[in-house]
This record gives sequence, structure tokens and C-alpha cells, in this order.
Amino acid sequence: MMENEEVDTEALKKDADFLANLQRLETEMKAENSIAKGYQVLDAKLVIEAEEDDINEVFTFIVNSAFDKLSDYLTEPRKFDMAEPEDWATVRAIYEHAIQRYSENDKKGAKEIFLVLHHMVIVDELKDAMMIHACAVMAGHSFEEFVENLADVDGIDPEDP
Repeated sequence: MMENEEVDTEALKKDADFLANLQRLETEMKAENSIAKGYQVLDAKLVIEAEEDDINEVFTFIVNSAFDKLSDYLTEPRKFDMAEPEDWATVRAIYEHAIQRYSENDKKGAKEIFLVLHHMVIVDELKDAMMIHACAVMAGHSFEEFVENLADVDGIDPEDP
């Protein structure tokens, strides 16, 4: 698909093949307990503007599965390997949850999750980023201050996974 090409969401909502593939992917997501497939399902449901309950159900699956996997990794012990799609998706879900907590001013919860991620990922650059997040929370910065003053949003490469 071309970068500027619009997605015809109304056509997708009626496309039997697309809907069947989406249903198959959702079934696989649940059967395999796949967070990566959960994000694919979530993205597709957001594009077709699915019912809010359907979207929330997939999002809840992603978050619950991510924290279940975190719990398993903590007891094994094992760290998240960002080269593995499932680990990458798991870290993404946990990070997004931490950001949500931070944006809702739950600084204690956000700090704890950022610190857990700092200790659970293998990639040093990501470990350091999680510590910066945790330090910003501990220093009392609001989420808005963090984004406006501390986050390097200019340096983001949208093509970098």
C-alpha cells in the first residue's frame, strides 16, 4: 500500500475475506496466547472502527497476557529478548500500560513498571530509556513535563521497531 493511499474502511467492514482472516487471526491469538497477534487484531479492529467492547476485549487480552508473561519470566528467571516478536510485543504492552499509569498521575505504579522493564530487557539502550522514565517519575515530573521537556521526540525514527 502506498504511504498516502487511504484505507477504505467501509469496504473492509464488508470484505468477507478480510473479516474471515481477522476472525482466524483472533482465534490464533487466543489459542497461541500471542500478544504479537493481539496487536495485529487490535490494529485491524481500530482501522475498521469495531465496537468499543470488541476493541476493549482485545486490549484487555494484550495487557493481561503481557503481565502473565512478565510473571512467568520473573519466576523462571528470564529476560525479554527484543529480537523475539512475542517478547517485543510483551514489552510494548507493559510499557504502554506504564505510560498510561504515568499519564493518569499514578507515579508510584508507573515508576515500578519502568523499573521492572529496566531489569527485564536485554537491550542496554532500552534498559537506559526505562531508567530515564523511572527517574523522571521519581523526580516529580508530570507526564506532560516529561514529554515536553525530557523526551527526545525529534530523534524518533518511525521505521525503527
